[in-house]
Amino acid sequence: MTNETIQDIKVYMQTLGQQARQASRQLATASTAQKNAALEQIAVTLQEKMAWLIAENAKDLAQGEANGLDAAMLDRLSLTEQGVAAMAEGLRQIATLKDPIGQISEMSYMPSGIEVGKMRVPLGVVGIIYESRPNVTIDAAALCLKSGNAALLRGGSEAAHSNRALAACIQIALKQSGLMQQAVQVVETTDRAAVGEMITMPDYVDVIIPRGGKGLIERISQSARVPVIKHLDGICHVYIDSEADAEKAVKVAFNAKTHRYGVCNAMETLLIAESRAAEILPGLVELYQQKGVALRGCAQTRAIVAMDEATDADWATEYLAPILSIKVVADVQEAMAHIAQYSSGHTESIITENITTARQFLAQVDSSSVMVNASTRFADGFEYGLGAEIGISTDKFHARGPVGLEGLTSQKYIVFGNGHIRE
Repeated sequence: MTNETIQDIKVYMQTLGQQARQASRQLATASTAQKNAALEQIAVTLQEKMAWLIAENAKDLAQGEANGLDAAMLDRLSLTEQGVAAMAEGLRQIATLKDPIGQISEMSYMPSGIEVGKMRVPLGVVGIIYESRPNVTIDAAALCLKSGNAALLRGGSEAAHSNRALAACIQIALKQSGLMQQAVQVVETTDRAAVGEMITMPDYVDVIIPRGGKGLIERISQSARVPVIKHLDGICHVYIDSEADAEKAVKVAFNAKTHRYGVCNAMETLLIAESRAAEILPGLVELYQQKGVALRGCAQTRAIVAMDEATDADWATEYLAPILSIKVVADVQEAMAHIAQYSSGHTESIITENITTARQFLAQVDSSSVMVNASTRFADGFEYGLGAEIGISTDKFHARGPVGLEGLTSQKYIVFGNGHIRE
């Protein structure tokens, strides 16, 4: 890459950033009615431009096939009439969600006589870097708009035609709604140098949200000069306690692994109390085997049911595949110690009928979602009543767990007085 090319990209990205910052100031004061009208207009425009969107997507699919993308990647890349309709419906659903911006809370009078509280405000400019799925362009734009944030979107090169077409629809709708078209901008260059610029522009970008594989997120986290909301792995655990209901345990553990494999909230390690292992494991293992799940167990597990040996590396692996590690533990203390050592801080669940043990697990397990008698697959913004999510965070500052509208906001203190001065 020539110095001239690097400089061109730098200027291009800073221009986008400046425009996004300006648009963010308008959006911060936009009314709920304005934002909802824009979301509805985007939905209408997507439906009006459906044939064109599908034709542009076909260019990406053809290029993907030529580049040897596998069937799963091509499926994620594909836009169909049903897919476009689903995006339009998603926009309308987000429009129905409660607007967090401007909400005032915790108002109280101080001894001095001033009244102090908090007001919820947008973050400003949200940069989102993602791979493959064109629907993320619409989901991210919608959540940012509703929460009063400008969005700077950089999709994968494999979806370049699709993302540009979707961006054009968004900007048509924004203009018709009276909002600045720069409120949502898609980075049009596929040069990776654009990502490097985007994550090092704290003057113009307030937060980065990467959505993609572990490698992408690691690279961005290591190089960013802008705060990053992220999770790297989803090494999720289910622990079947000595006082678990056997029927619930089998039902939850089976669902947590087999409902979907390639998702971050799927169980990757099953822990089971040794007092229940001989009773529960044989039937549960049979169910997994019927689904084609490859099993890897500790020595105690393999003494009960034949399977491959689990290594230390297995406990630290996010499979995203029909593979499961199983470990027999003495009790909840050993289960929590194992989770503390190997968990990625995403989601853990305990199956027990003992409320004291359940509360101990909830208090001591340090993950973004901790559950009792429920599948880890519920760790999702929609399931949590957020309406939608822009990602999941395993960080401990600002947002943690599924990040919805409120996660794209902050709070500032507000003070009411009546000529009060500090004595």
